[in-house]
Amino acid sequence: VQLVESGGGLVQPGGSLRLSCAASGFTFSMYAMGWYRQAPGKERELVASITSAGGTTNYADSVKGRFTISRDNDKNTVYLQMNSLRPEDTAVYYCRAVYLLNYWGQGTQVTVST
Repeated sequence: VQLVESGGGLVQPGGSLRLSCAASGFTFSMYAMGWYRQAPGKERELVASITSAGGTTNYADSVKGRFTISRDNDKNTVYLQMNSLRPEDTAVYYCRAVYLLNYWGQGTQVTVST
């Protein structure tokens, strides 16, 4: 089982990034997916989630209207489009797959700074 995040990096405030999480080793289409983040000294928090078929999404209040989660079950990939980024969005971003078991990726760093 693997979840591999990519797309992180350094971006200026107001900029955009698109994170991807490529899954393998399990039946991706049966799993709900989530993006989480953890900033230094803070607990890991849920940013966005999407159901297995993609019909329902949920967002943390802090990212509503700025971030969009989506998935492509043919490509076994979940995405997080992040717009209007703020310094407080700086964190390591993780994807998670949840069904009978749950799996985590290794994380990708997002830094929002001038």
